[in-house]
Amino acid sequence: MGERSAAVGHPVDLEALVAAVRSADSSAALVSAARSLAASGEPAAAPVLVEVLGFNNPGAAVAAVDGLIRLQGAAVEPLLRLDPQNYGARAWAVRALAGIGDVRGLTLLVDALGSDVAASVRRAAAKGLGGLRLQHLEPSQRLDIQACCLEALLAATDDGEWVVRYAVAVALESLARGLDGGGESLQQPLLQGLRSLSAAAAGNPPVVQLRARLALAGLDPCAVEP
Repeated sequence: MGERSAAVGHPVDLEALVAAVRSADSSAALVSAARSLAASGEPAAAPVLVEVLGFNNPGAAVAAVDGLIRLQGAAVEPLLRLDPQNYGARAWAVRALAGIGDVRGLTLLVDALGSDVAASVRRAAAKGLGGLRLQHLEPSQRLDIQACCLEALLAATDDGEWVVRYAVAVALESLARGLDGGGESLQQPLLQGLRSLSAAAAGNPPVVQLRARLALAGLDPCAVEP
């Protein structure tokens, strides 16, 4: 935010920022250039920030993700145009789309939660599915998308990694809070998913159980088993 504030009142030389990214001759230089480009807040920077996701430089990728999230909707189409064979870039794209919350990322998030090999990516996808911004949609569209998110999240309650199941519990709570009167049919399966996460079972650590119980207590105290 500081970099952006310092630039207030001065035109952004986007070409120079992009050139700095593409001419960076060291890892540190690339990270610095990516941060500057991300801080520009320019929608036209989105395609280049997406390119950075595939440069095999975690520091630069983190900066690019932050910049893409800042750009919100302007970043979605460039992210969705990523080559699906570029696994590294796709993993970072999931994180960016989860942070943006745009419904256009739904399919990619569902696919990532169900099939990505990395627990960190599945965790990010779960978070994204619980936080999609649906307020602008018609009630019927909103309900269809919520049902799709719920189906994916319920399937992930059996994920082999507890960090993913923890994220699923958080996402189910967020999803529940976004349901309106038309979403009554989703409430019971959603609560049942949280109950399953709250149960003591082999491989289900107390931290997941407690987080699911916390969600249940906030949504429906009667659903919490003693």
